[in-house]
Amino acid sequence: MKRIRNYFIAGLIVLFPVLATWQLLVWLFNLLDGQLRGVVARYVGHDIPGVGLVITLLVVFLVGLLAANYFGRRVIGWGEAAMRRTPIVRSIYVTMKQITDAFVRQDKSAFKRVALIEYPRRGIYCLAFVTSAAPEEIGARIDTDLVGVFLPTTPNPTSGFLLYLPRHDVRILDISVEDGLKLVISGGVFIPEARRFAPPADEQGGGRAG
Repeated sequence: MKRIRNYFIAGLIVLFPVLATWQLLVWLFNLLDGQLRGVVARYVGHDIPGVGLVITLLVVFLVGLLAANYFGRRVIGWGEAAMRRTPIVRSIYVTMKQITDAFVRQDKSAFKRVALIEYPRRGIYCLAFVTSAAPEEIGARIDTDLVGVFLPTTPNPTSGFLLYLPRHDVRILDISVEDGLKLVISGGVFIPEARRFAPPADEQGGGRAG
């Protein structure tokens, strides 16, 4: 009976990531395909499964191709400048642009270091990314040296919370921003190779945000 149970558990371990990946791909396909399939159906006269996904991928490819040459970059630059000057649209676009640069392009100026903070209460630790010092207005209101950190959600790190914490409460970790993102996205499954068997930061004299 124990052997049968072990076989069953082994089967789950093998199948679960496969099925989860499949479900994610199906969800992504339906999301992308559903955006344009209805539009094409109105012109063609009947539904064509997959055409929306093909068009979406083609548009993404063409935009990437356009961005790879000088003229294309100028056109995209003009479009970005127009969006930055448009009220309401400007605030949304700039925010999403900064998030994209931080996570997709690994913008070093966006996330400086990986840190450990206690949130939502003492004794519970979360992984966060140091962004910048608190704005002068905030610092003037609070007589404490504050540092801004972005607390991402798992497994989607593009959403989260902006927190301002006393600098001495932000513990800097000796891992790269890229590895920190992998750690968040994987829900803790991924462990930076260099630190896989290392003792906790406190035992190594881990520093605070400087």
